[in-house]
Amino acid sequence: MKLRYKIATAFAAVLASTVVALGIVISHDSPCTPPAAPAPGVETMRAAAYTCYGGPEVLGVAEVAKPAPGAGEVLVRVRRAGVNPLDWHYLRGSPYIMRLGSGLGAPARPRLGVDFAGTVEAVGDGVTRFQPGDDVFGGKFGAFAEYVVLDADGPMAPRPAGLDFDHAAGVPIAALTALQALRDHGRVQPGQKVLINGASGGVGTFAVQIAKAMGAEVTGICSARNADLVRALGADQVIDYKQSDYTRSGQRWDVIIDNVGNQPLLANRRALTDAGIYVMVGGPAGDWLGPMWRPLRAMLIDPFVGQEMGMMMAQQSRGDLATLASMLASGQLETVIDRRFALEDIAAAISYSETGRARGKIIIEVGD
Repeated sequence: MKLRYKIATAFAAVLASTVVALGIVISHDSPCTPPAAPAPGVETMRAAAYTCYGGPEVLGVAEVAKPAPGAGEVLVRVRRAGVNPLDWHYLRGSPYIMRLGSGLGAPARPRLGVDFAGTVEAVGDGVTRFQPGDDVFGGKFGAFAEYVVLDADGPMAPRPAGLDFDHAAGVPIAALTALQALRDHGRVQPGQKVLINGASGGVGTFAVQIAKAMGAEVTGICSARNADLVRALGADQVIDYKQSDYTRSGQRWDVIIDNVGNQPLLANRRALTDAGIYVMVGGPAGDWLGPMWRPLRAMLIDPFVGQEMGMMMAQQSRGDLATLASMLASGQLETVIDRRFALEDIAAAISYSETGRARGKIIIEVGD
């Protein structure tokens, strides 16, 4: 065997061994352990906590140390929190590749939740943007708890007058995702035809409304049981995905926002105009390559076609929260709430979220 073939074979063997070893490391689940008890004399609060990866059964409510605001920070008493698919992805550590950031074997941060609405209880030195008593909403990891601390200049905005805590708590991640998908990635213009696949879910219900506010002609894809809801939100046309395949309808759209990923990428190309834009928000579940294969394929296809095809990840933005607050205050936007759960029932709330059948948002009732 020639030297170069020996080198290539050795390299391939090392690469294969490395991939296998990495797979074993990132897929390993450490055993569950009881949450660490707070130090004696420390003020505590209730919070959803988990010490190992798994399903909703590994999630519980524990007494943990209550945070205190440092300089430039705000302590918020959480009244309501919103559930997102992101939460169960963190809970399960799935897909496994995310564990490189969330913790190998066990979660590095044993807390859960992002969306919150509540009242400022205290502020740190130098904070002038908020005062105790201000009602706010925003995003902070660990929001399934009685209190959160975050930077005063972080992703948080005053709660609009007339908007209760329940509806404010459902806004941050889902509405930010819808806004950024339509405005920044889809670049929607008045008069364009926009399709929202998964129009009755958390992101979808906001996307229908925001697309209409941008002057688009909106088509919503959902089940028949949710058709009236999607029409009431402003959709000009509703297609029941169980009865009709929008990619074979003969219609073409300028922008497709795909929250589901249940149709092949090339089929979505067929449903786009020649200069159309396909924005992938959601996709198939899976621990290994399943969730990543579709975005990778879109990246590979994009340079060779006239349409734009890609995925997006929402970014927490103080400015965009202010934009959404203005839309909520003006009546252009509303939060659709499916179910409410007490904090003690957080496992049931996450379990329901995993079914993918929630109409709009799931809300956690944390405080009065």
